[in-house]
Order: sequence, then structure tokens, then C-alpha cells
Amino acid sequence: MHLIPTREDHRIAWLTALAVAIHLIEATLPSPLPGVKPGLANVITIVVLMRFGWNSAAWVSLLRVLVSGLLLGTFLSPTFALSLGGALCSVAVLWLATRTLRPCFSAMGYSVLAALAHMLGQFTLAYTLFIPHPGLLHLLPVMLTAALLFGVVSGILAQTMLNGLAKAPA
Repeated sequence: MHLIPTREDHRIAWLTALAVAIHLIEATLPSPLPGVKPGLANVITIVVLMRFGWNSAAWVSLLRVLVSGLLLGTFLSPTFALSLGGALCSVAVLWLATRTLRPCFSAMGYSVLAALAHMLGQFTLAYTLFIPHPGLLHLLPVMLTAALLFGVVSGILAQTMLNGLAKAPA
């Protein structure tokens, strides 16, 4: 059986490659706290969500985690598990938001929802699987604040990209 890639397959591949490139660059940056990164690759996910829908955004998000894990050598490690768990939570929340509250959210709203869901997913996995200590819960407000701030920044960047794409000739 011969599979012929569609135009959408090509688009998802290109956008995933862009998200992976951003993720790889971001992986080289120092982090003030373990697990706290700006998540700028998620800008691509939000732009894809707004332009092409949830299915494409889910593919881009999950493929980015998989490919980045392979390229960074973290595939099937605790880091990969946390990244995948965060991405799955984020994609699930975006699915719910697009199905129930679509007219209520802008790129900023989706970005903040996704960032908070991602952090909660990662934190829950870290607590459940790796560090089941009550002291870890003291980090939750710091982590959620960071997720909120980075979600706002990503939302601004996503909206800026969407505005630029709207002005670009077809």
C-alpha cells in the first residue's frame, strides 16, 4: 500500500519542524527552576489552532514532543514523560475549549489555558511518579505563576503572528 501525503500532511510537517526548531533552541537556554521554560514552541501550536483547527494543532504539539525527545536524547526518560504529559493535558484542554467556548477565546486565552494545563499536567505527573513529597506542593504557585506569565507572552506572540499572516498576500 502506498500512502500519498496530502497538503495538510505537508503543512503539519513544516509547522512541526518549526516548533521543533524553536524547542531545540529553547532547550539550550538556562532555566531558573527545573521545568520552567517559556514554551515558545507553543506559539506555533496556538497559531495552528487558530488557523487550521484543533486536529492540526494536536498533531503539531504531540509530534513536536516526540521529535524533540528523539533529537534531544530524552525519549522515554522522565523528562520526556513530563513533556508528553503536559502536552496531552494542554491538547485536551484546548479540545474542550474549542468545543464548548470557542467564540470566547482569543489566541491569548487559548495560550494561557494551554500553558496552565501543561504545567498542571507536568506537576501532577512529577508529584505522582517522581517526587511524592508534600514539600513539592510549595512550588505549585510559583510554577503556575510562571505558566501564566509565559502563556500571556506566547499569546501576544501568537496574536502578532496571526495579525501578520492576515495581512500577508495569499
